[in-house]
Amino acid sequence: MLALWVLVATSCWGSGLVNAQPSPQVQERISAAIKKAASLPADKVDYTEFVNVFIGTDNFGDVCPGASVPFGMVKFSTDLTGYAPAGYVTDPTQTIRGLSPMHDSGTGSSLGTYGNFEIMPLICPGGFDSCPLTLAARERFRKNNTDDASPGYFAQTLDNGIKMEATSTRRAGLERFTFPKGSKPYFVLDLANDLPASFAGGHMEIDPEQGRITMGGLWGSSFGPGSYNYQAFACYDILDGGKQKLDEYGVWTGMTDEDFQTTGLGMTHLNLTRNLIGGVYESGALFSFAGQPEQINIRVGISFVSEAQACANAESEVGDASFDEIVARSKALWNEKLSKIEIDLKNTPANVTELLYSSLYRASLTPNNATDETQGPFANTPHPYFDSLYCRQGNAFWDTFRTFYPLMSLHSPVEFAQIVDNYIDGWRKLGWMPECRANNLPGWTQGGSSGDVIVGHFAVTYHNEATALGIDLDELYSAMLADAEINPPEWNTLGRQVNVYKEYGYVPFGVLDTDSVGRQTREGSRTLEYAFEDFAVRQVALLLNKTDDVATYTNRSLFYRNVWDPSVQSDGFQGFAQKRAPNGSFVNTNPIDCSPNDSNENRECSLQGDNVVGFYESSSWEFAPHDTAHLIELMGGNATFVKRLDHFFDAGYYLAGNEPSFQTPIGYHYANQPAKSVDRVREVVFTNFDITPAGLPGNDDQAAMATLLVFHLLGLYPVPSTSQFLVLSPMVPQYTIHNSYLGVSTTITTKGFDKRSVQKTIPKGVAAYVKSVTVNGVVQPTRCHFDFNDVFRVGGEVVIEVTADMDSVNSCGASVPESVSTGGFTTIR
Repeated sequence: MLALWVLVATSCWGSGLVNAQPSPQVQERISAAIKKAASLPADKVDYTEFVNVFIGTDNFGDVCPGASVPFGMVKFSTDLTGYAPAGYVTDPTQTIRGLSPMHDSGTGSSLGTYGNFEIMPLICPGGFDSCPLTLAARERFRKNNTDDASPGYFAQTLDNGIKMEATSTRRAGLERFTFPKGSKPYFVLDLANDLPASFAGGHMEIDPEQGRITMGGLWGSSFGPGSYNYQAFACYDILDGGKQKLDEYGVWTGMTDEDFQTTGLGMTHLNLTRNLIGGVYESGALFSFAGQPEQINIRVGISFVSEAQACANAESEVGDASFDEIVARSKALWNEKLSKIEIDLKNTPANVTELLYSSLYRASLTPNNATDETQGPFANTPHPYFDSLYCRQGNAFWDTFRTFYPLMSLHSPVEFAQIVDNYIDGWRKLGWMPECRANNLPGWTQGGSSGDVIVGHFAVTYHNEATALGIDLDELYSAMLADAEINPPEWNTLGRQVNVYKEYGYVPFGVLDTDSVGRQTREGSRTLEYAFEDFAVRQVALLLNKTDDVATYTNRSLFYRNVWDPSVQSDGFQGFAQKRAPNGSFVNTNPIDCSPNDSNENRECSLQGDNVVGFYESSSWEFAPHDTAHLIELMGGNATFVKRLDHFFDAGYYLAGNEPSFQTPIGYHYANQPAKSVDRVREVVFTNFDITPAGLPGNDDQAAMATLLVFHLLGLYPVPSTSQFLVLSPMVPQYTIHNSYLGVSTTITTKGFDKRSVQKTIPKGVAAYVKSVTVNGVVQPTRCHFDFNDVFRVGGEVVIEVTADMDSVNSCGASVPESVSTGGFTTIR
């Protein structure tokens, strides 16, 4: 069964029947590398060879396969027409607009993000004035089955035979173009166009003697208020240190809507503002090279500060290094990241190896490290700065607090601390931690202040090292309290609507709020989110011995109960969360609304003003993670809860691409039936993930999907803002997590591992169910959970023994995972 699955998944690459991209050689190369690595010593393994950067570039996964370094500000990729938020898509019916250095990955902004400073190689037989310059004119198809990419490298060939390649550093990189023999290389460099068509004015200068083109301007956010603009700058060095000779050069303008373009041979200056009547007034540079060279190299630097800094970035990060040297440096950075998790390559199924390392790659692709590239309120901050802290159409807080940052806590505490410091710096500068930051601008809030959960998770796991990592825990706590207690005048982008939440004990529907402004929707889900965020505050209050605050926030973490209506029925089950009016009455909607079974395709379930359901991107079939024990009581006890969970999956309410669904497959643990969680997780993984471009269940959500999959494959699941990990059945026989900052390594061995268990349905008689958990020689009293401090802080050996006898181990042993209402999470170790 497993072998058949792998064969089917692999065969899609070369058939030409799916999307004709990428090159079949990509999968062939990965498969050969995995096979070869099984016989190599660990220090000779190149983990980048296992990464398939094209996973998620189809099926609305919105993944950017472009050349990048870990958390790089630069991500070189082509921009294609159609729905392409990350610039690139596999769809062969779409055409290429150009190659650009700025993208995000795994975001769902329908218009796309960044895509600034596109360059397009051209062949213009009629000379300078004949070149197609505007977007509509210059678009070209690619050659089928030729797209190629790996960590730090991206390549694509146009249907006219021009090959485009790119490699990157953090803020710069190199582009390499190979032209058909005997052709004259022309290039159009775009000033105005970006993916969302948000140009708000800019300028460009051509210095033909130095061989340098500089440009910069203002653009709009991909997921935030349209009244805001960010600035960006680029520096293109086009002479390759004197190896290339410029021939013609000049500027151009045009408008696609009016179907015109005009060129200015020898002109070197553009200074344009926003086109107020509407549409993008297109503009840029056009240049060619003398001597019909077959290969052209261009060095690119970008900055959010100035053209001078963009040039300085290119000079300091690339200098006179060759293309291959930059590729090698990038690969080395990626290997350092990917080797944090080392698996038994010989005995792990090949598709699992590819899925795991491809997911780990995306887990370090974003957010974008823009330290020293700050603008607006953060200009010249001495603290780390990360951009693309997206929410949903982007994503970071609401999407990533569940799995992205808990995974980072296992192996990358330095970067985790830098991002946390960045959140705290938002409070220093703005009064609240940012809930979403897209394109250096405030983005829309989804569920509240989910950043509280992220910084809370850091504090709980790394409080002993916080000072050394540059984090002041008192500042961190003050930032959390600001989110929890201070009502912002406008809470669409910062903080929460805490005034009415504290007054009523829930977020009321249709409330008169005379002190603040925001979109008054999502009342049910905002109440659930606010309560979990209060749980995070409570955890840090425990850590800092804030006794009164512990009591306050423990109580507030239970406010989720105030939107529970026991009278509501759905599919024969009783009791669901509902939105509630200020007078205490429930405003009931059908729990099926906004679920995958909703028959109304036009119902709004996101941030739209006519979302009347009361929930955000999910239905009220979901539940809260920090107090599941009480929810089980509300639902009628363990037996009913298990039936309800079974129905949730079997009736099709589960949606892997929605973050509120992340923990539901492991919900059986709380009802003392952990073996059923193992079955569900296998089903979830092999129904929703594979190694093809369409191998994600929708938007990667800034690697939220990637990190969920990593935890499923490793047989773990984190409880955010706590040190507790739920134990499942690993899909690898052995793995080691290295934490170089703590100087420890933790090896987890699956005793009795059987490859046949790694599929959607575990065959009878195949070992996969957790029989026992042993940590550093001590058998644990429960097989359902263990603590970060016992395992990943001290390192050592963990043995998860599995058995085929599901019934004999379908209980947790001494304790189910903790819940607040049953006295759980009362101490911070």
